[in-house]
Order: sequence, then C-alpha cells, then structure tokens
Amino acid sequence: MRNSLTLIFSLGLLMLAGACKHTPNETKVEDYLHLPAFTEQGIQAVIEIPAGTNHKIEYDEAQKAFKIDQRDGEGRVIDFLPYPGNYGFIPSTYMDPKLGGDGGALDVLVIGEAAPTGTVLEARPIAALLLMDEGQLDTKIIAVPADSSRQVMKANDFLSFSMAYDGAKNIIENWFLYYDGLGTTEFRGWKDEQYALEEIRRWAIVNE
Repeated sequence: MRNSLTLIFSLGLLMLAGACKHTPNETKVEDYLHLPAFTEQGIQAVIEIPAGTNHKIEYDEAQKAFKIDQRDGEGRVIDFLPYPGNYGFIPSTYMDPKLGGDGGALDVLVIGEAAPTGTVLEARPIAALLLMDEGQLDTKIIAVPADSSRQVMKANDFLSFSMAYDGAKNIIENWFLYYDGLGTTEFRGWKDEQYALEEIRRWAIVNE
C-alpha cells in the first residue's frame, strides 16, 4: 500500500512540475542548481517542498529531477507538523564541508502560500536561522517573496519579523529543532537580513 501511495505521489509530482511556473519568462529550467543566486530584487529560491507538505522532496542533480527522499528504502515522510513555508535551496551556492558546511546548496525557507515543487521564486532574505546538524553548520535562510502580492506577512527585514511576527519566528525555530527528532539539531541563534545576504555571498559559487 505504501509503495502504491509513493508511486501515485511521484506521478503527481511529475504532473505538478510540468504545470508549475519555473521562471518569469516561462522557459524550461534544465539545471536548477546553477541558476543565478541573485536577482535585481533579491535572490532566487528553488522550491523542493511546498508549504504544508510532509513529504521530504529533494532535487536530484544527476537526474535533474525532483524526487522523494529515501530513508530505510521508503519514501521519507516527516513525522511531525508540515513544513511551515516553501522549502528549497538557493542556486549557485555550495556549503563546502572543508569550511564547515554540509556539502549541499544553501537552504532557504520562503514564508508564503504553497508554491509547487519546481517553482523558482524571487525572494527577499529577512533572517538567518543558525543550526548545527551532526557537527556541521546548517544555516537556514528565511525569506519572503519579492513580489508583495505573494507576501502573507508585512516583514521585509529582521526587525519587523522579530517585532511583528515573533510567534511565527518561534514556530519556525522550534519546527527545525524538532521535526527530525529531539536532539538531532542544535540551535545556534538568529541573525539579521544583512548576515543572511553575507552568508549567501560566502557560499556563492562561480559558474563555468
């Protein structure tokens, strides 16, 4: 039964990815990892997991496809509350393990209504959540859509986020601390939007 549900979900992802908006000019994206990290309005965020989703979806670089992450031979479903925002990565970034990174692209959580897997959102960083996961730096960039019509909260910087939406800030912090089990992640603090931008520049890679 679980395998059947996983197959149905995978087919749904393929249909959803084909129908979703990839870029402002509707061109097909062949390589999500190497899209530009920065735009005139802020940054680009490749959405892997829509807000409100419990399935752990990741972009497979080798196959250039979005797939359900596997754990113990089964599709991974988060045994906790759904993702509190649209989760994915910032293209053209790489957290080098030699420098304390986790060996992947920089993670980003875009606060807003659910965006389909494969959507490329233009976003504005408002904070950085600093975590340690298995001894590795695991920074989460927190952002809002650059398009004000897609924003669900009036927070464009860390101060307004902290003052007006402290409850949401606490929910996001606790979600990342508990979603994969108590004690798997260590909280290291919050930083503002300037730190977030500097962190993106720090891990940015030059595309050939």
